[in-house]
Parts: sequence; structure tokens; C-alpha cells
Amino acid sequence: MTKTQYYTASSLDGFLADEQHGLDWLFQFGGDAGGEPGGDYPEFIARVGAIAMGAHTYEWILAHQIQPGAQMHQPWPYTQPVWVFTSRELPTVDGADIRFVRGDVRPVHEEMTRAAGERNVWVMGGGELAGQFHDQGLLDEILVTVASVTLGRGMPLMPRRITTPPLQLLSAELLGPGFAQLVYTVQNAG
Repeated sequence: MTKTQYYTASSLDGFLADEQHGLDWLFQFGGDAGGEPGGDYPEFIARVGAIAMGAHTYEWILAHQIQPGAQMHQPWPYTQPVWVFTSRELPTVDGADIRFVRGDVRPVHEEMTRAAGERNVWVMGGGELAGQFHDQGLLDEILVTVASVTLGRGMPLMPRRITTPPLQLLSAELLGPGFAQLVYTVQNAG
């Protein structure tokens, strides 16, 4: 059965990125393109059939990995179709299956689920986009790798109040000296 999963890394104090959308705090640990040193990213991405991302995440990937002169230059890292939620015109990437969308996540989720087939839908980020999937009752799991740093301020992991019903912790795993991965099931009200 296809799951919709929010898979991300966070600082200990609950931020995905600093105030300028920077990830230097995360990449100081090394690791792969998923930013998960010692983590399960290769296994995770193999089970993904469709990806949702916000405009800031997409722009970060372009600036830091895709565009000429990027610090971590590489080709577009995803073979899966990617839906970028944006209200602005953004550049495309040659050869990549990128679909720019806006508005309600529900109809887009239906399209993503069809495209994913037997595999999962990855809500990559940011936190506001994951919150919109949660608000519509479309989010099944949250997988967060917590880094051993604090940022004080930045882009929040989940800018939503989720109290009733609470998330259900499925697992907690140590990933090397600087990370712990927490996996939660989202229990939708109703």
C-alpha cells in the first residue's frame, strides 16, 4: 500500500534550515545527497515513486547542486516525477520530470499516488508543505532524522499544532554519533 511520508532532517530544536534556508549545519556531518550521514536514505529513496517539494527546497537544490558553479554540483538527483508547489515561475531542469503546481494539495496528491504506483509518495519539504498534506489527512508517516545541533531560529519542522490525536512513535534509532531517526505514524482525526 502506498504511504505518504514526510522524510527530513531537523536540528534538535526543530528546524529544517536556518533563517536563510541554509543547510551548512547539516552538511558539516558529511553524508549523501539526502543529507542523512549513516542513514537509510538509499533504502528510503528506492521505495519512493513520486516526490512533492516546496519552492524554497527546489530553489535550494538548483542553487547548491544543479546550476553551473554550484558548491555540490551534480545532475538532477531524482528519477521519480517531482511536483513543485509554487506560485512563482521557476526554471526547469533539462531531462527531469518536474511538474509545477499550485493550490490545494488534495488533487495533486491523487495524481502523485497514481504516478507512484506501488511505491510511496515523499513529501520532501518544507514544513509548511508537509503541514498542508497533514491538514488534508493525507500524511501517513513522519520520518525525521534529528541532528545534534540547535539553530535557535529558522524554518520549522512542522508549523502545525498536532495534539489530538497525537503522533504514534514507531521507532527511534541511533545513526552514528550525531543523529537519531524518529519514525511516527500520523493518526488522523475522524
